[in-house]
Amino acid sequence: MAATIDLTFDATNARLLGEFWKRALGYVDEPPPAPFKTRAEWLAQFDLPEDESDEDGAWLCDPDGVGPRLSILAVPEPKTAKNRLHIDIRVLGHGTPSERWERIRAEAARLVRAGGSVLEEFEGHHIVMADPEGNEFCVAAT
Repeated sequence: MAATIDLTFDATNARLLGEFWKRALGYVDEPPPAPFKTRAEWLAQFDLPEDESDEDGAWLCDPDGVGPRLSILAVPEPKTAKNRLHIDIRVLGHGTPSERWERIRAEAARLVRAGGSVLEEFEGHHIVMADPEGNEFCVAAT
């Protein structure tokens, strides 16, 4: 059996980054693990320092249960270098090359409206973008 994975982002503003990735991927807030009723109740079992709370993180999941879960955790240090691992957001790949490119560009435009930014376009193939905290990701066709 293959292993499942979760992805974890460090962030200076976990709530902002969580909202971006929910919009980007169509994800939702992940409920706390059973039997806990709230994320704060779940975190209380870990005896966290007093200055840490559930506001320091965002936990997201694919509502269809297919994609990996995302944990976004507040950390004090800023991002300092290029990501060694990044997410690729894929649009449908059928149709002509120009139709695929238009879908890629339309998705990139949607993600800019959600708070992302375009870093570089590779005409006809993919667009390199950044989320609101500068984490790189690509938009390409399947």
